[in-house]
Amino acid sequence: MDDFRFGDRLFFVKRDDLTDPRYSGNKFRKLTSLLTTPPNRYSTIVSYGGTQSNAMLSIAFLAQAKGWDFHYYCKTIPAWLKAEPIGNLKVALDLGMRVHELSPSDFYERVETLRKISGGDALFVPQGGADPIAESGVKILAEEILAWCEEKGVEQLTVATPSGTGTTAYYLRKYLPRRITVVTTPVVGDEATLLNQWKRLEPDATCYPEILNATGKWPFAKPKLEYYAIWKRLKEAGIEFDLIYAPKMWLEILEANETLISPILYVHSGGVSGNTSQLENYRYRGLLDG
Repeated sequence: MDDFRFGDRLFFVKRDDLTDPRYSGNKFRKLTSLLTTPPNRYSTIVSYGGTQSNAMLSIAFLAQAKGWDFHYYCKTIPAWLKAEPIGNLKVALDLGMRVHELSPSDFYERVETLRKISGGDALFVPQGGADPIAESGVKILAEEILAWCEEKGVEQLTVATPSGTGTTAYYLRKYLPRRITVVTTPVVGDEATLLNQWKRLEPDATCYPEILNATGKWPFAKPKLEYYAIWKRLKEAGIEFDLIYAPKMWLEILEANETLISPILYVHSGGVSGNTSQLENYRYRGLLDG
């Protein structure tokens, strides 16, 4: 847990990005149960998502360590990226991942078919690790936060983490006591998208994280100068965060600063390996020099 002074306020940051260089931040938590799974339990692991996904890279490391075949499904890859892979995609391919392109028009229908036919020694992992297999790892994260609270004598605080699938935020809310507020923001979709994902994880749940979304919806991973600006300020303050999820969460924290219970603990969910390709995305769109 690091002290982190940003602007005129002191925050705390749970440095999950430093847990293991192979399993980025919250992906380590989501894959905890699989890390202890005997190698002979599965022969193949199947997943899907974006071509620079942090979950994709973490699963590639896991598959290599276990000796499993890793098949990854994505939408059509741009010709330039296919010719010269960069970032997470390049590393995952070097680790032995086999990538399969699907047409965007029926992508999710094809993925659903893959899910249904997986079984036995073939494990299907949903996009971003949004699956009950993530629960045990995030529970350990909650226990670590509570141990820190006890050590520091902290009774109340706000725990903040951005949401793609919302899995980490949901299970943190489940395992942290109500005196601790859990806040998140949807980086993929909107509030309704996030709520639907939580209901899929646990249909009978009645308590959810608080959603902050004052800055509104923005297309996933689309460069935005406001995101780059706060990312750069955060880095200059001493910690590099990811450039896709963290900027929106920090903007929401600053917007709601006066209403959030102090202290604020930000869970660093890793993903900094994806900054290389995202910065290239900014340059490609003419938003950055050099």
